[in-house]
Amino acid sequence: MTKKRVTILGAGPGGYTAAFLAADRGMNVTLIDENSKPGGVCLHKGCIPSKSLLHLSRLIEETRHAEACGLKFQPPEIDLSRIREWSREIISKMSSGLISLCKQRGVEFVNGRARFLDGNNLVINDKDRMSFDHCILATGSQPVCPPLFSEIGERTLTSTSALVLEEVPERLLVVGGGYIGLEMGTVYSSLGSQVSVVEMTGDLLTGVDRDLVRPLFSRLKTQFQNIYLNTRVVSCELKDNRVAVQFDGDVETTTSYDRILVAVGRKPNTLGIGLESTGVKTDDHGFIQVDERFQTDEPSIFAIGDVIGGAMLAHKASAEGKDVIGVLAGDVPSQKARSVPAVVFTDPEIAWCGLTETEAKNKGMKVQVTKFPWGASGRAQTLARPDGVTKLIVDPDTEQILGVGITGVGAGELIGEGVLAVDNGLKAKDLAHSIHPHPTLSETIMESAEAFYGEATHIYKRQRK
Repeated sequence: MTKKRVTILGAGPGGYTAAFLAADRGMNVTLIDENSKPGGVCLHKGCIPSKSLLHLSRLIEETRHAEACGLKFQPPEIDLSRIREWSREIISKMSSGLISLCKQRGVEFVNGRARFLDGNNLVINDKDRMSFDHCILATGSQPVCPPLFSEIGERTLTSTSALVLEEVPERLLVVGGGYIGLEMGTVYSSLGSQVSVVEMTGDLLTGVDRDLVRPLFSRLKTQFQNIYLNTRVVSCELKDNRVAVQFDGDVETTTSYDRILVAVGRKPNTLGIGLESTGVKTDDHGFIQVDERFQTDEPSIFAIGDVIGGAMLAHKASAEGKDVIGVLAGDVPSQKARSVPAVVFTDPEIAWCGLTETEAKNKGMKVQVTKFPWGASGRAQTLARPDGVTKLIVDPDTEQILGVGITGVGAGELIGEGVLAVDNGLKAKDLAHSIHPHPTLSETIMESAEAFYGEATHIYKRQRK
């Protein structure tokens, strides 16, 4: 029996996960990427380098706040050259590991840019032709930079260039109050920049439940120089070796900055890959249209990850890649709904999965929200970080857990239990009756569930009738 020839464009988490599973399932796999090693934006220019910098940022902030606990540190000496080298070492180690996994699994990795000739053929670097039975598009996305900022050249930073960390600007303006802007603003603030954030809506992290954002907002107000809400940038120009920025909104003024970090969104990488030579269709924003099987209008081509829109998250792309390989292998698709967790890696972190309180209100759904404040957590107090909250969104009739939200140190490590609860239709009593180790932050999930019944040990709440 001839093996299925599966070609995957894009070697990010979605692409290489699909490639490895396809090889494990006995398919003939080719993985193509413009980078010399797999990993995609996530590994080379996104998730991994940003989290390494956020780790350093948190270390710096902890030393600054340790005096309240009886420890006093001297201000850290920051060696940007060594930080860059350390980040590159992490990237090199992990990308080399992916190359080894390709070899072990028999996945052919091709370094080059591919362009479709039709629904079953493509050309690499405009010279090498390749045929396939099925192709998976996982080409990812790139930062959007509005024309407004084109006049200031290298003074503009994106989420990609900001990670290079060439220098620490004295004054940095972050345009966009989403997770990317706040994460990078946190890094540069810790390294010594005076950071201001401008957001055109009325709050940071639009769409996230306000009670989850509140602890972060309080901390950022002390860490950042300014947070401008309901405000937008209307002009920026170079003046005296700085960028003069004019605002319009709640703050109407002109202020100068050394660098402008633009974090206002991302766009799919769907141009220049020959989609016009296939039956693949895109929407008005360039995102590829797919069905519930992630199949495009060209039957031989599938698409996953950032290029199809929705939550632009690495783990979402990986899960979709596995689903596509299941389709190609002839598996019966699971009818079980899955929630996609989201994490904002600021300090404190914010994480959530399933239904949010905001969504429930917008849909007019009847839910009960139960919370446990971290001020009542012994572990949070020993960490000197009681600025957190754990909440459950519960169906009051069935007691089923519909959503989980957590704000606090390490929230991203805790949300996995929430995903398990939501995806498996667990009830509040299932979490309340599961013994959690003490003292840990994971207890806050148990006590949130106990609070639903009015039986949480470390907070008092009237019993549910």
